[in-house]
Amino acid sequence: MQNKFNAIYHDLADKIIHHIYPVASYLPSETQLSELYGTSRETIRKALSELLTNGFIQKIRGKGSVVLNLQRFNFPVSGITSFKELNKSQHMNSSTEVLCIEDQHVPLENFDYQSATPLKATYVERLRKIDNEPIVLDRDYILKNIVPEISQTVAADSLYDYFENQLGLVISYATKTITVEHPTKEEAKLLELNEQQDIVVVRSQTYLEDTTLFQFTESIHRPDKFSFVDFARRQKIN
Repeated sequence: MQNKFNAIYHDLADKIIHHIYPVASYLPSETQLSELYGTSRETIRKALSELLTNGFIQKIRGKGSVVLNLQRFNFPVSGITSFKELNKSQHMNSSTEVLCIEDQHVPLENFDYQSATPLKATYVERLRKIDNEPIVLDRDYILKNIVPEISQTVAADSLYDYFENQLGLVISYATKTITVEHPTKEEAKLLELNEQQDIVVVRSQTYLEDTTLFQFTESIHRPDKFSFVDFARRQKIN
């Protein structure tokens, strides 16, 4: 059901983004969506809950799910979304160039993470391009005690598709920090930046459902190409 509700969520989000379901209109009812997608109402509720969390809709008691008028982000700050999923949902015409795959220890100082022993990882460095223009430099450290090997083919396609659909890992949550930094010469060259441009660095630590840490990531962005927008809901504290 996990893949089913995700597929429905992405399909509905895509239709909202492209105004098939216009702002201020109501989505079909749970019963209608259940019939449309050939699945249970429970699966539909999970997809709608994800749309609600990410700011696509607001549920109105007695009326249903109304489409909100929100500017959609280019790259999500909250949530865990692979670049392949982002490309599919936003039709970015992107490509991935694998620059490096090798065994390394995680540079823990970069992530402000303490460990009594070095963490062995597979280091994967990839350059993301949109319309053949470099946009993001991704540096992933995948812990070897969880994922022993990663092939060139997997790195060029989608790590998360491999983790979830081939290895059966259940990815649950991540912690993220965002900083603005000056690029190294290598980073500036790969992202085709001039000397005055800074970079936006998103560092994350990603965990499995059982709270096992398995991935460290440095995602280095050109700030002139990506905007970072989050959607927040107020939660009352009793």
